[in-house]
Amino acid sequence: MDDQIKSDEIMNKDIIEIRWHGRGGQGAITAAKIVANAAFVSGYGGVVMAPTFGTERRGAPVLTSLKIAKQKIYDLSPITEPDMVVVLDHLIVEEVDVANGMKPGGLIIINSPKSPREFNFNGLQVATADVTSIAGESGLPPGVVNTGIIGAFAKASGLIDLDTLTRAIEDEFKGKHPRRNSEAARITFNNTIVGGL
Repeated sequence: MDDQIKSDEIMNKDIIEIRWHGRGGQGAITAAKIVANAAFVSGYGGVVMAPTFGTERRGAPVLTSLKIAKQKIYDLSPITEPDMVVVLDHLIVEEVDVANGMKPGGLIIINSPKSPREFNFNGLQVATADVTSIAGESGLPPGVVNTGIIGAFAKASGLIDLDTLTRAIEDEFKGKHPRRNSEAARITFNNTIVGGL
């Protein structure tokens, strides 16, 4: 299987809908914002991010929606039928139905030490990377996984090139270890395992 999933169904959509699942304090919203900025720089003229704030306590499941398109996006509603889902903590899979509403053939990217085939999402593609361990190797504090997961997103989706994403990471983290954060994305990119349907 190709290391990168370039599903024609996803790549050729008018609007690509990506839902991000994390925990309060993990930076899922920041990760989506970085990808949104990189998407805009990459020529996606339509970029809409809609964070969902519930009980925003540290450790509680949170989600955010990101839509990208070559043209302006007029639909600002939250995503209910995503093309992709990015999960910053594999334990969330046991608490939340992260695949809820996903379109057939969609892609789920998970921060997990497990391989993609250990997850059972019928009709969906899965990519995994042990972002938590990689972040530590990059010199980031424990639990900082949002920049690493961007590397997994780059590898599995093929939507935005890694160099553009790492520049967006360094811009976001100026003064807060920008190189360590971009390195976490690069190492994760090289250690992401992509599985088929």
